[in-house]
Amino acid sequence: MAGSPALLLLLSLGLCCTGTHGQRNTMEARFLHRNMKHPQEGQQLELECLHYERNRPIFWIRLDKSGNLHFILSSTHSYSNTLQEGEKASPNFEALWRGNSYRLVVKNFRAEDEGTYFCVNYINQVLHFSSGQPAFFPVTTTTAAPTTPAATTESSHVTKKDICVQSSDPGTRNKNMLNFYCEIFIWAPLAGVCLVLFVALIVTIVLCQKIRRRRCRCKRPPNGKPGAKPTVPTRHI
Repeated sequence: MAGSPALLLLLSLGLCCTGTHGQRNTMEARFLHRNMKHPQEGQQLELECLHYERNRPIFWIRLDKSGNLHFILSSTHSYSNTLQEGEKASPNFEALWRGNSYRLVVKNFRAEDEGTYFCVNYINQVLHFSSGQPAFFPVTTTTAAPTTPAATTESSHVTKKDICVQSSDPGTRNKNMLNFYCEIFIWAPLAGVCLVLFVALIVTIVLCQKIRRRRCRCKRPPNGKPGAKPTVPTRHI
């Protein structure tokens, strides 16, 4: 397949001039087999151009996915595969005339041949473009394997019921026993320390009460005043 900057410039000018001349575009590019929707890789693809004017140059061009125009070949009713600027057409393409139909044959359709195909008629210094015919491989959609959600659901059920289901497992039983012993080793010293502190608190309270009682057992002076000397009672004779 060849590409020409001069041809692309000519096509751009033709697009502008088509509207100024007021001529309607009635040309049509389509698959030769109307039931075809998508070509297959390695298949021979045939497209036809309808409603063109005879004895006028006709071009086949392709618009790829990136928006770039590619010149395929050009011809007239008398001469097929007419080339410009000494370029050679790809042997994968061939132009055919069959009655009123001008056809493009893609002998071996490949990924690099995907795009939208147009036929262009050059009449009175004006380019007339046909409607575009998309030619792309069918889109293959990949669906997720149905086993993945099932496996996830099953694992979630096991997670929710692991305590009850796995209780009969000897490994789980041993693990539970180890956890029980670990809890005993942790809580037993704490309980012992709390008990010792509680006994010490009781002993402290009892000792404080005894000391307080001893301090309260003091002798009072005879006259009831502290520090006063005792008086000798007088005798009456």
